[in-house]
Amino acid sequence: MTLPTEFDLTIRNGRISTASDTYHADIGVRDGVIVAIGSGLAPGKRDIDAAGRWVLPGGIDSHCHVEQLSGMGMMCADDFYSATVSAAFGGTTTIIPFAAQHRGDLLPEVVADYSKRAAEKAVIDYGFHLIVSDPTEQALKHDLPALIKSGITSFKVFMTYERMKLDDFQLLDVLDVADREGALVMVHAENNDMIRWVARRLAERGMTAPKYHAVAHTPLAESEATNRAVALARMMDVPLMIVHVAGIEAVRVVHSSQALGLPIHAESCPQYLFLTAEDLDLPGLEGAKFCCSPPPRDPESQAAVWQGLLDGTLQMFSSDHAPYRFDESGKLPKGEATTFKDMANGVPGLEVRMPLLFSEGVMTGRMTIERFVALTATNHARTYGLHPRKGTIAVGADIGIWNPERRVTISTAMLHDNVGYTPYEGREVQGWPEIVVSRGRVVVEGGVLDAERGSGRFLVRGTPEPVLRQRLNGNPNALVRKYFGSHPNDE
Repeated sequence: MTLPTEFDLTIRNGRISTASDTYHADIGVRDGVIVAIGSGLAPGKRDIDAAGRWVLPGGIDSHCHVEQLSGMGMMCADDFYSATVSAAFGGTTTIIPFAAQHRGDLLPEVVADYSKRAAEKAVIDYGFHLIVSDPTEQALKHDLPALIKSGITSFKVFMTYERMKLDDFQLLDVLDVADREGALVMVHAENNDMIRWVARRLAERGMTAPKYHAVAHTPLAESEATNRAVALARMMDVPLMIVHVAGIEAVRVVHSSQALGLPIHAESCPQYLFLTAEDLDLPGLEGAKFCCSPPPRDPESQAAVWQGLLDGTLQMFSSDHAPYRFDESGKLPKGEATTFKDMANGVPGLEVRMPLLFSEGVMTGRMTIERFVALTATNHARTYGLHPRKGTIAVGADIGIWNPERRVTISTAMLHDNVGYTPYEGREVQGWPEIVVSRGRVVVEGGVLDAERGSGRFLVRGTPEPVLRQRLNGNPNALVRKYFGSHPNDE
């Protein structure tokens, strides 16, 4: 094959890492895709010398909340412009936020609304997951199948939050649709009644400070709901994604399910590696800045999450960026009278997700660079139908050029979101993406953004790779298959 002699962009002399290999080579990009990888490539119209730098796939953050109204009625601080700008500065070139249905909403209208906002503002590429909170007959039989066929091939359901949660009967209905249509269900697994029971009794005793959020959201609520979600998926013999795994017991449930051969997948987030419940115990309402659900746990749970990321129990590292300002629009809806039951749940983390893991995982020797790439990019692409367009150095030209020696002290002032604080204030990290390339465009260089509003593209996603949807042969609990017949998509 004759290689092109001219490229739009050439990246030379870099140390390239994917989820499987590390090697030194040049990269040639034309028309937004990688068309050559080799030594001594011809100069491009734009030529970047990456000597001494690490050339990695652009990151994918498959769990973040952007321009979304929460179940409690709070609007995120970030819109699709500020969120995608923040993502790009942190080395992330693709995001998959949620198009959130609230009860009474029609799913096609929800998607149309989010699509318009994103198309006008996003500077990097994006897809959507759905949040399904109202699984009506119309939604299950018509709207969900149609949206899956349009390229939105995953959706999230909640087992907690009064305005969002589904009961087990509804969850089975949603799992059934996902199975028939080849989609993947993501579950926020916490036992709502356990949380509600503890929270009421704490409030009756005047225990309303932010630190009691971690008490109400007991680790048992997470592990019980995780186990129940797994049981529902096992009965249906369908894959499942457990999102934002926080506690050691939940990690054990996921691990034991996988040991049985069940197609149970899971992710975790920076807050469960770098924060603990003690961070919520600050004077006044300061601890609200660290409140998310599930909440940060303890050092034992941190160690379990680290181990899960290293051994494959947890396949992805997402931010769960849920940006709420520290004022009455978000964290403090009742001002100084705000209790832990009132405040918006969530912490920002979109921009620092990759640098935190790079620094504390790769640069400490705890994690290989290949594992880092898998956790922050490749596994997201494989799970959510984007591989190999995204998540690797192969076709799509989404690239981060990292300086492994650069030390950065994280501060609110240096970040590009609209939140106004970071829970990682003052933490020093080693390693930072200095040049970020999206579809062959250099969108960040020298701390400067060069990308226009609306230049990001919507990604039509395929279904998860077959290995993610494998069935447990001879599963006696697969009642749908045993009594109601096979689905059309069965082999």
